[in-house]
Amino acid sequence: MKKIVAIPTDGKDVSGHFGHCPLFYLFTVEDNEVIEKDFIENPGHQPGFLPRFLSEKGIDCILAGGMGNRAVELFKENGVEVVLGVRGPLDQVVEQYLNGTLETEGNTCDH
Repeated sequence: MKKIVAIPTDGKDVSGHFGHCPLFYLFTVEDNEVIEKDFIENPGHQPGFLPRFLSEKGIDCILAGGMGNRAVELFKENGVEVVLGVRGPLDQVVEQYLNGTLETEGNTCDH
């Protein structure tokens, strides 16, 4: 089964705040292996917009450092898995997520 994992990024690392990142890297996964990488530019931080925008792009999971509670709830309402407290290089984070060894540190967003 195919799955698309999105990660807000600051360079080559996971962004500490989901809504303020410049890019979302997308990892298409099938049979627990990355089969494609792509990215989407962040169209801008507006309350409630990004969860709907990314859901419409077919995203199944978000791995992020931090995210506001409203965004978390909107993703969940759209069937998108949210994993918060994620830090580190993108490829490493995806690999750890896929093999079940991803360690999180709690939501780094304070609003």
